[in-house]
Amino acid sequence: MTNSFFPPIRTLMGPGPSDVSPRVLGALGRPTIGHLDPLFVTLMDEIKGLLQYVFQTENALTLPVSAPGSAGMEACFVNLVSPGDTVIVCQNGVFGGRMKENVERCAATAIMVQDEWGQPVDPEKVREAFKSNPKASLLAFVHAETSTGTRSDAETLCAIARENGALSIVDTVTSLGGIELKVDDWGADAVYSGSQKCLSCVPGISPVTFSPRAVERIQNRTHKVQSWFLDMQLVMGYWGGDSKRAYHHTAPVNDLYALHESLVMLQEEGLESAFQRHRRNHEALVAGLEAMGLAMAVSPEWRLPQLNSVLIPEGIDDASVRSSLLNDFNLEIGAGLGALAGRTWRIGLMGYASNTANVIACLSALEAVLAGQGYSLPTGAGIDAARQQLAA
Repeated sequence: MTNSFFPPIRTLMGPGPSDVSPRVLGALGRPTIGHLDPLFVTLMDEIKGLLQYVFQTENALTLPVSAPGSAGMEACFVNLVSPGDTVIVCQNGVFGGRMKENVERCAATAIMVQDEWGQPVDPEKVREAFKSNPKASLLAFVHAETSTGTRSDAETLCAIARENGALSIVDTVTSLGGIELKVDDWGADAVYSGSQKCLSCVPGISPVTFSPRAVERIQNRTHKVQSWFLDMQLVMGYWGGDSKRAYHHTAPVNDLYALHESLVMLQEEGLESAFQRHRRNHEALVAGLEAMGLAMAVSPEWRLPQLNSVLIPEGIDDASVRSSLLNDFNLEIGAGLGALAGRTWRIGLMGYASNTANVIACLSALEAVLAGQGYSLPTGAGIDAARQQLAA
């Protein structure tokens, strides 16, 4: 007979999911009600308002897609990209490549703007791409590249799209709730994220928001959206502002309880305070890592405070270190992806996991594991440096 599953208690400091607050886990376990229950409809309205706050937008078409961030990505592309369109896609990591896949599956042409992994998207390359492709109607890029821990200048890139009469599609899966994101002020048109990163909710929900310009494009489509489930014109019948909701799909009721609680917590803290907390803990972690002789993979200006990409020292076994951290310390950090596989570790300080205790615990465990592999480092230097930074 198969027994019930009881997971170990881990500290999640990888690229996601992140640690979930007990408040959010408690919300997840509340009694299930129907997805058309009048009280649940009230909750839906509150979730929309909270997402507008986090996205910093007044977009009416703002909602949580009932699926992970990858579905949020696909929702943006299938609703805005039609067969024959030309889309400029920026790639400086794994997830720009996934954007290209979405464009091509919509029977459109992807014009790639490539930058080195670990570097931000170069705005001048984007401007040149528009000059060379004046028919391009969309620009797609990743704000916070999860595979490298690199931030790009979303405000400038959105402005370039508008200057060229194009809409922008922006991946904010890792940035939402962790660093500044101003959808309306920056003029972003279609923005998607995930629940499991800086929002510190359980995986499985993808917040999205569409500008009035994007909504107009959706309404003027001449081809049906290739995905029935992700067709925003249908989904809005359920998530729209009217008191009467049309059945579209069975929403993940308990997951949305959890998302609501995580957003309430973020609102209580305040966005600016959350950004400062992520920055403070990031600076302490970096100070500790550098005191241990480790180097960061991304220049300071473009580092993500919520996802720290660390170069693996010569002679250190990447997989062995991560395995020891997991099995001996119940601590999860992430491996590098794509071009950075085997070259970097990704250490997350996202949402609820971005706290002083995790910074110190990670540095202590990493010191022990590296010393066990023969890496020479000054004992206790990492923790001392982190504490000095936190006290500054």
